Amino acid sequence: MERKASKKVLTEAQLVAAPPKDYMNEDQLAFFKQRLLDQKKELLDNVRDTSEHLRETEATSDVSDRATQEEEQALELRTRDRERKLLKKIEEALGRIEDGSYGFCAETGEPIGVRRLMARPTATLSIEAQERRERMQRMYGD
Repeated sequence: MERKASKKVLTEAQLVAAPPKDYMNEDQLAFFKQRLLDQKKELLDNVRDTSEHLRETEATSDVSDRATQEEEQALELRTRDRERKLLKKIEEALGRIEDGSYGFCAETGEPIGVRRLMARPTATLSIEAQERRERMQRMYGD
């Protein structure tokens, strides 16, 4: 009877300590895939909670209370909109894991780096490429 080897789950410390030759190996990709899936689940839970919260909100006749309520709802909706954009980036990152391009700069093809990906798992640019892009945007505008 043949047993299929299970992927070992890396810790952040093991990920950081891994030698450069192990960059974006199967275990590292599994780590980031799980991190992205966890983040996606959290965002989807937030969407569900917001929907429930907005449905449960009762209208009030007090002008001050209503203004406060509307401002809170607007803030919550802006937050969900930012999260919606992040969900799209998460989906794109999961796609890059599947196609083998995850962890490599979209501009230079160089490794983005484990530490940067741990901080921002949806990153598509190395720090150098990101800084270069930001300098260009400051100089020439969007």
